[in-house]
Amino acid sequence: MDARNEQQPQEPKRPDSRRGALLGLLVALLLIVLGLVLVRLLGNAGRLQDCVMSGRTNCAPIDTTTSGQ
Repeated sequence: MDARNEQQPQEPKRPDSRRGALLGLLVALLLIVLGLVLVRLLGNAGRLQDCVMSGRTNCAPIDTTTSGQ
């Protein structure tokens, strides 16, 4: 046996840090959500452009947030 090993106290093992994995998961989820929003916005813009290019004049989306009252 080595005398140096007996003199140094054993350090308790620290549990594995999952901080990096959680941060990576949050970044991935954020990218997915932003991608879905972008797809939705680009889809709406594309439908509006298709409507305008077909010569229609009533292509503006209907504003459903305000009621007529």
